[in-house]
Amino acid sequence: MSNIERAIKAVHAPLMKLPLKLLAIAMAVAVAGLVMWEPHQFAEAIGGFNPVIAPLMIWATCSAMVFGMSFVPHRWYWQLFFSPIIALPILIYILGLYFL
Repeated sequence: MSNIERAIKAVHAPLMKLPLKLLAIAMAVAVAGLVMWEPHQFAEAIGGFNPVIAPLMIWATCSAMVFGMSFVPHRWYWQLFFSPIIALPILIYILGLYFL
């Protein structure tokens, strides 16, 4: 195990709790459902699907599902790419824009 892998595991270790994983899945399903159910209304509520927010929203939804389903990629770079540390705040921000 390399130093990078140890560091990533140490950062992710406090996040490996069932309630946080369930929250991640719930937020990912909520965002995906809102996009599929009424995309125009959802886009208006969050300020539109611009070239920044749309890819971030898709990536954060996928990352939250990977994290929520307890899938841990083997390679450290995929663990870093699908990190919930960045994905969950993005989903919270997007859902906050929609509901507030």
